[in-house]
Amino acid sequence: MEELSLEVSMREEVGKTRVKKLRRASFIPAVLYGKNKKAVSLMIPKKNLNALLRGSRLENAIVKLKINAAEKISEAHTLVKDIQLDPVEDTILHIDFNEISLTDTIKIKVPLVPKGDAIGVKQDGGSLEHLLWELDIECLPTKIPKEVTVDVANLKIGDGIHVKDIVPPEGIKILLDPDILVFSVSAPIKEEAPSAAVEGEAPSLEPEVIKKKKEVAEGEEETPVEEKK
Repeated sequence: MEELSLEVSMREEVGKTRVKKLRRASFIPAVLYGKNKKAVSLMIPKKNLNALLRGSRLENAIVKLKINAAEKISEAHTLVKDIQLDPVEDTILHIDFNEISLTDTIKIKVPLVPKGDAIGVKQDGGSLEHLLWELDIECLPTKIPKEVTVDVANLKIGDGIHVKDIVPPEGIKILLDPDILVFSVSAPIKEEAPSAAVEGEAPSLEPEVIKKKKEVAEGEEETPVEEKK
């Protein structure tokens, strides 16, 4: 499990106006939440966060916060709870952290990734259906995997892999229904050839509509239908 380190500071600025001023000064506002603890407002120097993100991802990584408060440094092991992004510039506007204990198990989602080329796809032209993208697990924070890989190389057309078929890494408990289908290989879709037209006959674009008219005797006028009042 990857552990990252990030230097942050306590902040007193709250409210939209002060937070905007904070961002203009190249700081990212953040909040640290802890079990049975009061939430703590933080600010992260943008240069520190950018340096951290160059080679790592915050998702499912333990982030050790080094908190500078009145020239006193305290530490907290955390997981990222939420990241708020600017919808236009795709930059980070705000981060929420959850403080964790390294000795207590936690519940978390991790990516589920296929490994290998399925026989039914490679040889028979089928399609690999990826039905479950995240796996709900329980483990110690130090055991959180970056992802869980599943070997799909032996899957033929019509075969599938369920949650119960996944062998998790040591120390990890899967929390999903064992019968949930994760991967399957479906047969290729066959296209039906258009039916050939009869020689000399033009294809009909619309169904023929036959209208029957009441015959009127020669020299006799058609009697109009009397409107009911």
